[in-house]
Amino acid sequence: MTALSEQRDPPRLAAFDLLRGVAEQQAYANLLLPSLLAERGLSGRDAALATELGYGTLRAQGTLDEIVAACVDRPLSGVDGPVLDVLRLGAYQALRTRIPPHAAVATTVDLARATGNARAAGFVNAVLRRVAGSTWDAWCSRLTAGSPPLRRLAVRTAHPEWIAAAFADALDEDLAEVEAALVADDTRPQTHLVAWPGLVDRDVLADESGGSPGPWSPYAVRLAGGDPAALDSVRRRHAAVQDEGSQLCALALANAPLDGPDERWLDLCAGPGGKTALLAGLAASRGARVVANELHQHRAELVRRATSAWDVDVRVGDARAITEGGYDRVLLDAPCTGLGALRRRPEARWRRGPDDVGPLATCRASCWRRRCAWSARAASSAT
Repeated sequence: MTALSEQRDPPRLAAFDLLRGVAEQQAYANLLLPSLLAERGLSGRDAALATELGYGTLRAQGTLDEIVAACVDRPLSGVDGPVLDVLRLGAYQALRTRIPPHAAVATTVDLARATGNARAAGFVNAVLRRVAGSTWDAWCSRLTAGSPPLRRLAVRTAHPEWIAAAFADALDEDLAEVEAALVADDTRPQTHLVAWPGLVDRDVLADESGGSPGPWSPYAVRLAGGDPAALDSVRRRHAAVQDEGSQLCALALANAPLDGPDERWLDLCAGPGGKTALLAGLAASRGARVVANELHQHRAELVRRATSAWDVDVRVGDARAITEGGYDRVLLDAPCTGLGALRRRPEARWRRGPDDVGPLATCRASCWRRRCAWSARAASSAT
């Protein structure tokens, strides 16, 4: 992380450190950014700016790289990683925000100096002046002149071409539908909160946050803006940021009809723990107990943190090696590419490639077979 005696531009420094964490540590942006904001005491407009610049740059990274590459006299592989992240941030500000281009250039040159890249300040200034000489749409048209329609859509909506092709395949090559899907996928997501059962009432959380109750989950609140970390309920861990769709997954499990006992619930692939926490709150109200399994120790720690308000048994290991049976409800959110949640995971579209899909699909199938075997054993025991 950036260590400065004088932080002249905390939001941009936080956005830069977010990009560095994603690049160097393979961090998840939606987990790293909240900790950066809290660590630096950023809230309100500063937190909003850091979020917009960090998430926005990560979402648009592939197209930004094509634009920057057209403005430098060397391959991007020859540009130092930190300098390239500075350029990406500057290009994003100049092309995809309401920040005036001259201000985007000036603040980014200052950022280069503030992050220990003063020797590259002149280079950053020259490149970004070229970048700011055209608009986003003009750059996309220039980069894709003569290209097939699908590539033009992919570049303009900041998606890898292989993902755009997957959309097209799923939508029967209807380019109007593909364009609508890609545009929607590139839209800034609305922040959703979850009111943990038994800790805070959903309507109380809505009043506190100024948000509105979610239409689908009885625990969801949708925010119009603001910093969730500033809310008292979030600071006290009575509520958290969680997509309403994720809440529905946990609720589907908890509300499924069940014959026999309802005492032991298992979350097979629990990290980072959001669904586990909702399950734990629901289970506690029924006298049931949740066991949470996670392959990686550092993600298991995230589960423990998320579920600290409840008595959850958090274990570390490969879910496929679990042999014990006797679970009444089992949630299997198996390892995946994250491509179904690109709006929430801005870095995922550029981190994954088509070769990642096959092995993860095999892993999911293996976990599913294991889950079916447990279900069969449980049914046999019940009879």
